[in-house]
Formats: sequence, C-alpha cells, structure tokens
Amino acid sequence: MTDWQQLDQQYLMNTYQRYPLMIKRAEGNYIYDEHDQAYLDLFTGLAVNTLGHRHPRLLQAIQQQLELYLHISNNFLNPPAIKLAQRLVKHTLGTGKVFFTNSGAESSEALIKLIHKWTQFHQVDREGIVVIKNSFHGRTLGALRLTRQNSVYQDFPAPDFPIFEVEAEDQAELAALCEQSRPAAILVEPIMGSGGVISLSKEYLLFIQSIAQKHKMLFCIDEIQTGMGRTGTLFAYQADQLDPDCILFAKGIGGGLPLGGVIAKDHVANAFKPGDHGTTFAPSPLSAALGNAVFDVLLDDGLLEESQRSVHALWSALTDLQEEFQVISRIDGRGMMIGIHTQLSTTQVKEIQKRLLNNGFLVNVTAQTVIRLLPPLTLTIEEINLFIKALTNELKQLKHLQSSK
Repeated sequence: MTDWQQLDQQYLMNTYQRYPLMIKRAEGNYIYDEHDQAYLDLFTGLAVNTLGHRHPRLLQAIQQQLELYLHISNNFLNPPAIKLAQRLVKHTLGTGKVFFTNSGAESSEALIKLIHKWTQFHQVDREGIVVIKNSFHGRTLGALRLTRQNSVYQDFPAPDFPIFEVEAEDQAELAALCEQSRPAAILVEPIMGSGGVISLSKEYLLFIQSIAQKHKMLFCIDEIQTGMGRTGTLFAYQADQLDPDCILFAKGIGGGLPLGGVIAKDHVANAFKPGDHGTTFAPSPLSAALGNAVFDVLLDDGLLEESQRSVHALWSALTDLQEEFQVISRIDGRGMMIGIHTQLSTTQVKEIQKRLLNNGFLVNVTAQTVIRLLPPLTLTIEEINLFIKALTNELKQLKHLQSSK
C-alpha cells in the first residue's frame, strides 16, 4: 500500500472504491501518476472533462475570470452566468429560464421543488413524478427517490412525495399509470448511464412526450451525463426531435468545475418566486466562465462537428470487436457515450479494467458487466487505435484462457 492510499483510508470516509492511482497532473487526453506514467483517459471524470484536460480555452477563461472575482452572492448580477443561461436557452428550448446548481444531484433536487411549485402555480390537480426502473438521478435524499437502483437508494430515509416506477419501453404500463395515478411529471434519461448505458428508443421517448402532453404533465429530460455534446448533438434529446418542458444538465458544462442546473420553459420557470429555492455558490462566476468557454469550443470552434470523425472510427472498431468476440453481447449508447455489454462475470470485467489500467488505459465499469467509455471529444484516431489494440489483446487472452479450460 502506498503512502497516499494509507492516508486516504485514514482520513477520507469509505464511500468510494478508488483505483490505486495517485494523479499528479493531466494534459490533453491523458492523466499522469506520481511516476509520470501516462494513462489515456477514456471516462473523463465520469463525463466531466469533455474537452480533455487543461484545454487552452479553459485555461484562458480561468485566467480572465481570476483577474475579476471568484465569488459574488446571488444578490448581484453575474455576467458570466447571464451569458451562459442565454446560450443554454437559445440552443435548447428557444425561450425559457435557467436555475443554476453545483451538481447533477442538486439539479434533480431543484426540479422536484420546481414541479411542486408548478402544480400550485397553475392549480394542477396532479402529484408525483414518474421515473424509469434502474434510472439514476442523484444520491441526495430527494434525488435518491428518483433513482431506481436498489444498491443506491437502499434503506435511507425517503422524503414523502409520490414516485411511480415503470419499466423502460413498456408503453402500456406508462399509459395506464398516467391515467390512474395522475402524476404531475415524468423524468427520463434518454440514455441510462449508471443503469448500464441503455438507450431508450426514439419511439418510446416520443410516446412519453405524447402521454405527457395528453395528461398535461411535465416532460422532463435528464441530460446530466448525455449533455454538452457527448452524444453527438448538444443535448441527446435533440437527435430525436423531442420538445421537453425541463432539461437537467451538469457534468460536462463546467469544464471540470462544479456546475449544473435546470432549463425550463417559461410556464414552468415562472412558478419559482424569490425564496422558493436558492444556493450560496451556484452559479460560480468561474464555473460559468468555463461553461461559456465549453460552448465556444463545441460550437464556435466546431469541435462538436469535428469529433464525429473520431466517433465514427471508435464505433466502427467496437462493432468489429463485437463480431470477433462472442463475449460482447452488444454495443449501446451514442457518440462518445458507449456501453460495451458483455456476457462475462463481474470479476472478469473488473480484471479487464485492471489490466487496461496497468497498460495505460482508464475505463469505467457500470451495471456490473458493462465497460463504459466516456472519452473526451478531443480523442484522436491514433488514440482510438491504441485502445482498440489493447482491448483486443485482453479479449484474446480471455478467450485463450476459456478455451484452455
């Protein structure tokens, strides 16, 4: 055990199973340990470092904002936040307003309160939120009610508001529930990230939208992991031509700093009045400045469009791997959000993850047997080829071990 591991175990609460890796620095698409060993970062701090590490535009934005101020209270006008809110609304709903938070979980908490206030503001005789089985919307107590994973919500105290859980893709179940139980809103991830990188079909998402419109419910999209260009469009719902009432965002927008929020149409946003909700730190002027820099790089500099060449190369290579190795049951996701679904045991998948780490590639495992890739949009073809070669070698070795038994 290294000194850092020992200190970690001594002074930090045991809520994470950490990699035996002390990060000394990061640059571009790589992180470096204390021995200057490089690792290709293929899950980017859980979909946060969309532009890789220390992107020049981010560093420039940090320096410019540092020379002005780091924090002001929400009692004052905050130009970086106002500019970012304007861009978020312009590139999503067209009209509406933003409430900024510090994280995805806080975005879910804000949405819960906003839905409640919306029912009062418009005198809507409906209550509660519909969510999809195995979905993930955060770990704070309110958000935890929305998260439908046994290993996450466990036996923690449950705030007393109705939650309705339905199976993904079951249109009949959703229709019957909305008819009988009269929920106020439905919240859905277009691609379920923590649940195993499972894409919901366009047909089902459009059906959810139609049901919400029929019953005058709010249609809410959780884009915390899928947003800010990760799936090929600025937000994933845009590829399916959906028209949500509310959008949750976080992770990639802050360029590596805490930032999230809710974008809501005016008829929803106007339900919030002064005192209904608040936060000391969000939006941090520095985080908002980085959010604007992320927008600059993705849209003005064209990274979102340019990254499609790498996206195509990565998906093509993974599809070839699936054809070669039967242990890969399917490749799911979209853009730079990819789940390699396997027929392996959890132990075997974790061993592959460990061996890839030892060879300089950082990947994530979710839903026990799914290798999750959340690469930066700056990933190059050369880096893709290196990773595919390494993963191929691991799968060949596994195949050889299985055949020799």
